[in-house]
Amino acid sequence: MKTYLVTGGCGFIGVNLVTRLTALGARVRVLDNLSLGKRGDIEPFGVDLLVGDIRDTVAIRKACEGVDVVVHLAAHTRVIESVSDPALNFEINALGTLNVLLACRDAGVKKVIFASTGGAILGEQEPPVHEDMVPRPVSAYGAGKLAGEAYCSAFFGSYGLNTVALRFSNVYGPWSYHKGSVVAQFLRNLMQGEPLIVYGDGTQTRDFVYVDDLVEAILLADRAETPGEVFQIASGIETSILTLLQAIKVAIPEVALDVQFRPSRAGEISRNYANIDKARRRLGFNPKTELHQGLVTTWKWFKEHTAKDDAKKDAKPRVEHVGNKA
Repeated sequence: MKTYLVTGGCGFIGVNLVTRLTALGARVRVLDNLSLGKRGDIEPFGVDLLVGDIRDTVAIRKACEGVDVVVHLAAHTRVIESVSDPALNFEINALGTLNVLLACRDAGVKKVIFASTGGAILGEQEPPVHEDMVPRPVSAYGAGKLAGEAYCSAFFGSYGLNTVALRFSNVYGPWSYHKGSVVAQFLRNLMQGEPLIVYGDGTQTRDFVYVDDLVEAILLADRAETPGEVFQIASGIETSILTLLQAIKVAIPEVALDVQFRPSRAGEISRNYANIDKARRRLGFNPKTELHQGLVTTWKWFKEHTAKDDAKKDAKPRVEHVGNKA
């Protein structure tokens, strides 16, 4: 059984991935600076947690020792914040990814799976977006992720490091209590009795993919031989924010929605959904969770695990602090 390193493994996608990997019997190590994730969230799975930061070369080199596969999820993911502080976004998403790749190359890691993004990299283009489109990022977040993809390609071409970049669409599901993406934000606001803020007129569209389907895509990418490739990972369905609000009403009929509209924000694109034919063909990817069922399941999780529940913070898996940015 292979040994996996999941950077950002205490985050939303990370916890879901760690859950799946450990259920399959894999050996799992997590590197996380705990800026958002909680160590208690992975405590039940018996993984090794290294508290450190991908900007710290000592931390990432330590984490990569003896690892077969690295799933690089750690990132600065807030698009609007990347517009206000592009230097920080570059430091984490571009330079941090370079640090990860250098450590993987030197440690003899067999595969690197890089969490990228489709909409932010490609920018304002006529959807559905696909892998052959020329990137035109409109935010520093998109530019940083594009740099990460470029480094993945370069490390395959220059050093033979087996890399694959997965362009995630808007992911939602359990363990997303600290996410700033729209589904998590809406459900968190409903939990707290706050209004749902829509930036724009609500006709802007996104491609919502449930986290279980996304984790399956990561596992498929691990098994496939597609070095240096890029794949769109999404539902393939265009959904407007107004349609999402209606879906939430149907999925959660017991809660009244107070929707308020605000002006659009710089750095956000108006329409986005993906063509996933390449992932279907090359990886065998087939998303199965419909939006209604995904919302029902996610809301149930939010009700059972609110952001106010900090009890798991005190749980302590085996922890080793490395580097100076923990």
